[in-house]
Amino acid sequence: MALLLHIETSTRVCSVAVSRDGAVLFHKSDREGPAHATLIGPYLDGALAVIEQQGVPLDAVAVSAGPGSYTGLRIGVSAAKGVCFGRNCPLIAISTLALLADTYRRRSDSRRDCMIRPVMDARRMEVYTALYDVDGNEKEAMSALVVEPQTFEAELSKTPVVFVGNGATKLATLNMGDRAIFQSDIEPLAEQMVTLAEQAFSDGRFVDVAYFEPYYIKDFVATVKKQLIPHN
Repeated sequence: MALLLHIETSTRVCSVAVSRDGAVLFHKSDREGPAHATLIGPYLDGALAVIEQQGVPLDAVAVSAGPGSYTGLRIGVSAAKGVCFGRNCPLIAISTLALLADTYRRRSDSRRDCMIRPVMDARRMEVYTALYDVDGNEKEAMSALVVEPQTFEAELSKTPVVFVGNGATKLATLNMGDRAIFQSDIEPLAEQMVTLAEQAFSDGRFVDVAYFEPYYIKDFVATVKKQLIPHN
């Protein structure tokens, strides 16, 4: 368990949080964005004040790794690196897709008879996506897809699939059948990063502070999904 700073700026929401031993001590967010460049400084000031009150060094900084907004991620990652260099602590990168899946998975009303497919809106009918089971295991790595009504036909024939994130609204316009469930209200937030960040810290999964770069939606290259059935 550790004292961690969390920064999430992959979407229009700018959020910062502090956790210690898994408990959230501070969180601040704004959903009106995009105003990340204006908000990140005051949010970090508040977070660092709480960290100083703990009387122990900051153990690590967790930051959203994308995919997401080019501008938002650049601001968040730059801020995270600045804190890491200033505090001489490691950097943890959290996938936005993994965060969305984990946020849904830990909701009290989440389904247990399904697969979870986080979807980040890119442009037109394009999304970034991955696939997770209800225990948080990645079953399909992140990819950029052009989505059509039949794109997820194979997995929907086997099990219900919950589509979570801002791309779910786009997918809901397609005729994908009764097994497709859409949760567009789930957002990636800093205070929701705690579980994944704690796991990464415990495992020693850090990224190079100097050279880390997130996955920018700006560089989107889409493909048409092959009809693959995920492994059990």
